[in-house]
Amino acid sequence: MNYYYTTQLHNITFDEAIQKVTEQLQKEGFGVLTEIDMKATLRKKLDVDFYNYKILGACNAPFAYKALQNEDKIGTMLPCNIIVQEKLYGTIEVSAVNPIESMKAIKNEALGFIATEVNTKLKNVIESL
Repeated sequence: MNYYYTTQLHNITFDEAIQKVTEQLQKEGFGVLTEIDMKATLRKKLDVDFYNYKILGACNAPFAYKALQNEDKIGTMLPCNIIVQEKLYGTIEVSAVNPIESMKAIKNEALGFIATEVNTKLKNVIESL
């Protein structure tokens, strides 16, 4: 099983893709807590050109709360990351973490059930695009 889900979008701008992903996340109960612009960061820190690449840190508060109640160090793996990248102009790739795979490192059965529910929601987001 892959550690991520992915899809490609065509005939859409990078900014429109970010908006569409954010809207689909909201439909599944997620908010975007962070947005990291890797292109801008790499330009500023290393003075290099990079393609459009943003990391969206998505959080579903009820599931995050359940996870934190069962495992106080789970914050090291939150929020759930979704990447939006444009390696080739006009082709946008959107990928989301597979929480089931990322939670395998933690030996806590309660988290497995939460990860399964979050996994379904993130997979829905990717499939809805």
